Amino acid sequence: MIVADSWTVSTGQIIAAHPDLVIAAVPYQEQAVTEILKSGARFLGLAPKTLADIYTDIAAIAGIMGASDRAEPLIEAMQREIEEVRQQTDGSQRPRVFCEEWGRPLICSQPWVAELVQAAGGDFVGTPGKQTSADAVLLENPDVVVAAWCGAGNRVPLEKIIRDRGWQEMRAAKESRVYCVRDEFLNTPAPTLIQGLRALAAAIHPEDFPQPPGLRCISEKLISQ
Repeated sequence: MIVADSWTVSTGQIIAAHPDLVIAAVPYQEQAVTEILKSGARFLGLAPKTLADIYTDIAAIAGIMGASDRAEPLIEAMQREIEEVRQQTDGSQRPRVFCEEWGRPLICSQPWVAELVQAAGGDFVGTPGKQTSADAVLLENPDVVVAAWCGAGNRVPLEKIIRDRGWQEMRAAKESRVYCVRDEFLNTPAPTLIQGLRALAAAIHPEDFPQPPGLRCISEKLISQ
């Protein structure tokens, strides 16, 4: 049973489900974890950094659930799709891409997102998983900006962050290459990352990849206002 993501779910929702096991990956709410542990439910907290870590966690979860035979085909399918996108972008020009998982403070997306950006034919700007500043990103002048805020779904206010941060003259903003990707497609360390990969590929190389569900582009009209 999936209640919600580990960033937005309430403790009451989890406890009311009477779970045998609660699985969550960072970032999660420390207060919620404390309440879950008090309830007596078993808790498995995961903290992957890279795609390799995610594959290991998938195998571990499958083993815990008594479904070890299902892990390898799933992992292989993820690896195969990532490699197919990598090969499709091999030899293409590599735009510089800034991805953020939170806006205040401004935090770069996780290392596994940096790996997906590379596979999708871009070069990741900044240090994955680390806090940065609007001025530092502006100095980097990325070709593409991708915002996927934890718990925000697809509701990142793209036009507002460009205006509020003074990014109007950034290359990505001037060329209307500022995107929102659904939170769970990039921030959830799970097979849904393949949907995030497709979204990144479409944002980085729109000439080669169709726009998939979960990807939203900034409005040119609102940037110029």
